[in-house]
Amino acid sequence: MIGYSRGEFFGISYKKLYNNPEKVFQTFNQVFLTGQPVTGFTLEMIKKNGDIVYGELSISLIFDKAGQKIGFRGLARDITDRVLFEQKLEFLGMHDQLTGLYNRAFFEEELQRLGQSREYPIALITADLDGLKLANDTFGHEAGDRLLKGAAAVLSKAVRSDDILARVGGDEFAVILTKTCDKGAEKIVARLRESLEAYNQQHSDLPLGLSVGFAVARDAKKPLHEVFRHADDLMYRDKLYRGNRLRNKSIEAFLAALNERDYIAQGHARRLEDLCRRMGEKVELTPSQLADLALLAKVHDLGKVAIPDSILFKEGPLTAEEWKVMRSHPEKGYRIALASAELSGVAVLILKHHERWDGSGYPAQLQGEAIPIECRIFAIADAFDAMTNDRPYRQGRSKENALEEIKRSAGTYFDPKLVDVFLSIV
Repeated sequence: MIGYSRGEFFGISYKKLYNNPEKVFQTFNQVFLTGQPVTGFTLEMIKKNGDIVYGELSISLIFDKAGQKIGFRGLARDITDRVLFEQKLEFLGMHDQLTGLYNRAFFEEELQRLGQSREYPIALITADLDGLKLANDTFGHEAGDRLLKGAAAVLSKAVRSDDILARVGGDEFAVILTKTCDKGAEKIVARLRESLEAYNQQHSDLPLGLSVGFAVARDAKKPLHEVFRHADDLMYRDKLYRGNRLRNKSIEAFLAALNERDYIAQGHARRLEDLCRRMGEKVELTPSQLADLALLAKVHDLGKVAIPDSILFKEGPLTAEEWKVMRSHPEKGYRIALASAELSGVAVLILKHHERWDGSGYPAQLQGEAIPIECRIFAIADAFDAMTNDRPYRQGRSKENALEEIKRSAGTYFDPKLVDVFLSIV
């Protein structure tokens, strides 16, 4: 069980073999003094290599023929797997599996226990993770899990070691601070803001936003559950106050990532904006439509921030499964744009910018004039720019070759009237 040979085992002090030698001495001494065996007690045993195993021991006395005590006999059984499994079950019963923080059940038990304690004043802090749904919808649940772990790390860094920090809902966290007045809670919240800022400086690609509220119970007159609800109300007030700014911070991070990728595409968005503006003016779009069209040219690929680089910049043709992922970017971009006051007006255009005149586009297979005119204009300009510039998987075509392809696609991929407009300006 513990890695020694019989010869090595003789003469070793029991203090070297057990993690709690005092408990071992007391147990053997009890058997010696009472003469009664002890069965089924558990000890942490130290293996020769330093690892810990758990043994279940039963001990009794050995007597000689005259009835004198001459030694002990024992039986030890390795129960390490069982103990570790029980510890894991106990941990899972009290902790959130993703973040390692305490869970809602343990938090509720502590509220109940502390409500009858002498630990007052007790401060309760609630924190809500902003933008979790947007991250899940855009980048997938792995990104959402990353945000949740980040929030747990930020909160853990801000609170004290004896504070009770729990994940009490999908994107909700709470802290119990015993013997803490209003000023003490304010200091913890300020430390939380500092921790959050430091985190975001290191993770600018997927920034973290937390809305926070706190309330303090000075004595047991007011139930802690009511104090918790009050802290929660203040947290939601904070979320409403800071909501737009926090969402925009996330959008700014997405746009920054998009700009980095456009740099690789050598000014794709800038060229599109110029072509779309010239076409839009030719067909006499309104100033509002021209503004939306210019913005669409800049952010149409917003959803590609959620497409893996291995697909986005793959050298060679995409597989059917990779195309499925790639074609999800209009819907991802639509969800991101809806979360931004500045981009919500072009969210529908982002969603429909890959629709085709004959209904062969995606995601909704719209046909003809059911496709917004801004998207029909954009489709032609985008195709021309894509054909005439190098991509990771092919060399760009000549301008003349690209124009011939656009002519051939009039009435299928493209609005035929808008193709004529395009040809007249290029």
